[in-house]
Amino acid sequence: MTIVKICGITTYADALFTAQAGADMLGFNFYKHSPRYIDIDIVTDICDTLRAELGDKCPQLIGIFVNELVSNISAITNQAGLNGAQLSGDESDSMLKELYGLGYKGIQPMNPQQALDDVGYYAKHFTSREKMPSLLLDAYHPKLAGGTGLSVSDEIIHAIQNNVPRLMLAGGYNPDNVAERVKTYRPWGVDVASGVETNGKKDQAKIKAFIDGAKSV
Repeated sequence: MTIVKICGITTYADALFTAQAGADMLGFNFYKHSPRYIDIDIVTDICDTLRAELGDKCPQLIGIFVNELVSNISAITNQAGLNGAQLSGDESDSMLKELYGLGYKGIQPMNPQQALDDVGYYAKHFTSREKMPSLLLDAYHPKLAGGTGLSVSDEIIHAIQNNVPRLMLAGGYNPDNVAERVKTYRPWGVDVASGVETNGKKDQAKIKAFIDGAKSV
């Protein structure tokens, strides 16, 4: 069954609802230029309360970082007890090595060749942790590091999907198209942020519809 990550969680109410609706992963954005940025102390409270409430049923809790120092990533993940770190900037493969399997890379290639080059560059440090994606593929934007609502082209997805053991797809997903896209591409997982929002806030009806759609295939 397709793994679902709901990204850009900013409140405990949204975190609890999303977890109980069946999400496998929750994403917390530590990139200060993101409209979904959240402070580490708030994330720590959310994560501690969520684990206490849900126990073993708690989803994987992921921090989203853009061009952050490894030392800061480690400190933040340790404080909040996060399960993983998504690197969505211009990070090197050596950063993945330094994170000892905690991190995975998010890429936004402009074309199929760049996507193949990115996979070749990062592949040697794909995490072996089965509950984490090997790589996240998002749509290219010249200024924004994800959460744009733009879609990745078929050509880019097809170029790398057989070269990534656990490929998570992001970009332009919403409750209306996720089932068809999962049926078409058969990814390990899908990621959504803006696609389950209304007026910039998480919409619980959209979250539930998205999770149900992704897992219906």
